[in-house]
Amino acid sequence: MLKSYSNLVHTRVPGTLGGLLVLIGFVLIGMAVGNVLAILILALITGSDAGSITGLLTTLFAEPENVPNGWISMMVLQGTVHFFSYLFPSLLYWFYMERKDLEDFNFRRKPAPTVWFLAAVVVLAFIPINSQFIEWNSNMVFPESWSGLEQWMREKEDQNAMLTQFMTNYQEIWQLIVALTVVVLLPALGEEVLFRGIIQRKLAQHWANVHIAIWVSAAIFSAIHFQFYGFLPRMILGALFGYLYYWSGRLSVAILAHFVNNGFVLVMMFLYNIKVLDTNIEEVKVMPMTAILASIVLTTAILFEIRKSGSKEKSLV
Repeated sequence: MLKSYSNLVHTRVPGTLGGLLVLIGFVLIGMAVGNVLAILILALITGSDAGSITGLLTTLFAEPENVPNGWISMMVLQGTVHFFSYLFPSLLYWFYMERKDLEDFNFRRKPAPTVWFLAAVVVLAFIPINSQFIEWNSNMVFPESWSGLEQWMREKEDQNAMLTQFMTNYQEIWQLIVALTVVVLLPALGEEVLFRGIIQRKLAQHWANVHIAIWVSAAIFSAIHFQFYGFLPRMILGALFGYLYYWSGRLSVAILAHFVNNGFVLVMMFLYNIKVLDTNIEEVKVMPMTAILASIVLTTAILFEIRKSGSKEKSLV
């Protein structure tokens, strides 16, 4: 099975660790470029000068509701930074350093349409299971000696929750489309290309153990979000995307699953905002045990079917 991750084209940077260090460099430079461009775009949109843009950013992160056109400014900021931090440097590294093209992200022939359908369904079926991990992680308590660290992590979590609530507080269809593009599509593309398409594959080649590679890349994927009280459920979700990629051999399957997972939440919140639904999905914690058990059975059955379907497809290498 590991031959599916074979590397027939010599990269410009031999060795897994050397390649990953160069990739990190690309990402860090991309982050810097993205932040500068985002600031310039915000300055143009708001008419702010270099002196006042710092105050604008501070207010945008602390009290975004007090910034004129704060919602669209936040979308511009997040979209620009994310594109240049994840998708652009990952593709640049892939094309130039690895000397590969887009099709090289795939290592199996195109699966049956049912595989894409099952990948979209499985992330929805997995929601009740992950609700239990979310609950366990959110109730994490540190020793008294680590109280300072715990307070800092709680403050970061509260700030992220506030920004998420602000960014999902929309009632216009155009806002939903913008949110689906910036908050869902860009992360689905950028994060899957980086963490599954590149990091997971390189680690699998290095260790000759795809399962370790999947879980390590999922842990990195979760850690990079700096949301400590969501680390466990996000890592498990990342592993789910990793196995979907490995079993299907198509990066587009993992991208679709990622898009559906995030997009479902945004659509449900939009329906709640416009009073179509009475339940705010963000306030739903642990689901009933019957739902969790049903989720376990359904998720296992779907993953087994995807794995079985993938094993029937011939490798491209």
